Amino acid sequence: MIEVLATGALATVQDLGREGALRWGVGSAGAMDPLALAAGNLLLGNADDAAGIELPVLPFRVRFQRDGGFAVTGADVDARLDGRPLLPWTAQRARAGQELLLNLPRRGATWPASRAYLCLAGGVDVPRLLGSRSTQMRGAFGGFEGRALRAGDVLVAGAASAEEFLEGVGLVPPALAMPLLADGLPALRVLPAAEYAAYTAASRAAFWAEPWKISAQSDRYGYRLQGPPLQPLAPLEMRSHGIVPGVIQVPPGGQPIVQMRDAQPSGGYPKLGTVIEADLWRLGQAPVGSRVRFVECDWNGALAALAQVDHWLAEARRWLGLQRGAGGIAP
Repeated sequence: MIEVLATGALATVQDLGREGALRWGVGSAGAMDPLALAAGNLLLGNADDAAGIELPVLPFRVRFQRDGGFAVTGADVDARLDGRPLLPWTAQRARAGQELLLNLPRRGATWPASRAYLCLAGGVDVPRLLGSRSTQMRGAFGGFEGRALRAGDVLVAGAASAEEFLEGVGLVPPALAMPLLADGLPALRVLPAAEYAAYTAASRAAFWAEPWKISAQSDRYGYRLQGPPLQPLAPLEMRSHGIVPGVIQVPPGGQPIVQMRDAQPSGGYPKLGTVIEADLWRLGQAPVGSRVRFVECDWNGALAALAQVDHWLAEARRWLGLQRGAGGIAP
């Protein structure tokens, strides 16, 4: 059980998402960086679908009201427990009364990350709605009272796993284990989509060749990008149709929007491409104001990238199992 003492904007309870509800007009929600959330749950021996706290704006400070385990993953936020610095991406233990402070992210040279995740042993215990504990901000349901966390909120952890986690044992972040860069910038693999051929050759070439800045108008609903305007061969008018996270739409102004975890289930803008599922966590960690590059990908490449992510998770699970079997290693 923890009490929120101070928080930035839009700290929410999230799990891996609300799948299967798009047919009812309900978006998926869920963690913007599902790998970071999954890693925190693995470190603590939680169920795969356990919920944690996503923190896009820091600092964030909580007080533990009971003894319990926790892990901080995602961005390197210089976490401190009663002032004592903690290693990132490791399982930790807190005693009742101790305070955890997560500071502003430190920008890494390989992949600057913006979102941190606080996972609790047993997961954050909030009701499931449509099969998920994730907060759906637009619908104001799920998570903790359907809203962002505020100072004074008290969150309860579920029953911890019978398998004891190992304090101080950690994981190598996926951004370091699976780096992906293009000309020194973070890269994202993209499948061309239905209206890709409807854009001029110059626009298509610029999409792949130019860096794209993540604008200040970006959020969990969509990342608005700034770069050379993308021009269609002829004006495009379309009926609204189904969309999913990762789809890259192009409004009339020519500046793309990448749909993110809180994306609406339908939209009418032309679809230039889709960020592959295996790379959405990379975009979810890209800070506002940073630049990214797009790399063209085919179906087989997308499947191979997803297999690489699955392999990272399987190896993380195997490594932690070996450490628990061996009684851990000295930090």
